[in-house]
Amino acid sequence: MARCRVKVPCGGGDVRARLWGLLALVLALFLPAQRVAQGEAELCLWKGGTLTRVRIPTRYMQRPFQGLLYLPPCYAEHRQATYPLLILLHGQHYTPYQWDTLGLDELLDNLIPSGVLPPVVVFMPWEQNWEHPDETPFDEALMEDALPWLEANYRLRPGRKYRAIGGVSRGAAWAIRLGLSRWDRFAALGAHSPAVFAGDGWWLPRWLKAIPQGQWPRIYIDVGDADFYEIQFSARLLARWLARYQIPYEWHYNVGRHNNAYWQRHLRYYIRWYVQPWRE
Repeated sequence: MARCRVKVPCGGGDVRARLWGLLALVLALFLPAQRVAQGEAELCLWKGGTLTRVRIPTRYMQRPFQGLLYLPPCYAEHRQATYPLLILLHGQHYTPYQWDTLGLDELLDNLIPSGVLPPVVVFMPWEQNWEHPDETPFDEALMEDALPWLEANYRLRPGRKYRAIGGVSRGAAWAIRLGLSRWDRFAALGAHSPAVFAGDGWWLPRWLKAIPQGQWPRIYIDVGDADFYEIQFSARLLARWLARYQIPYEWHYNVGRHNNAYWQRHLRYYIRWYVQPWRE
């Protein structure tokens, strides 16, 4: 008659064997699936983000408000993740595709998976006319309709802390106006080769005085040494008013002209500056 070879009552070995077999089956089924899931998560990082054109209903224009939207790698896969929002405004006579020409999405697709930059959503509005800001509803449509629509339809982190705005040339003029007059909506303002709208020089000290102590947005100003006189004057005007009110800012006087080659050369520095506080 067979003898039990373990210190359990005869017949108990069968129960234990069955339990170990069940556990092995569970592990065999679970671990490969886990490894596949991890592999898919890593793969989605290197697939890159998505750049799509969006049309947003607005009360302020006869046509929908339009723009380009960049969603970072793994946005669709990481369904619980939320993201900061960066708004970038193009220059006069350009479209939002100016940022595509400068290589924005390729830059983000390279630096987000490597961990150099945190994942971020970028919205690039399309200004379709070049009227004086007092004669166009562009800012109302952006702030009152487009921004709430983005917050309602995409997983954006709430609050001023996770909002930044910037632009080049005329886009920088809009960034100055919105970033200072709506200081409670943006924690950072980038003015790259900035124009200042006619009349806004009169408003600058009033906007700055209205910002509570310690609530100033982070401010970045840069201009090329061969840029137009009017552009260099605008950049220095903004810097003078900031200095007068003892508001911190970064000043970068670089080699370059008022063109895409200059902005493309400095794009990496712009984006790193915007996202620096979001590296959590």
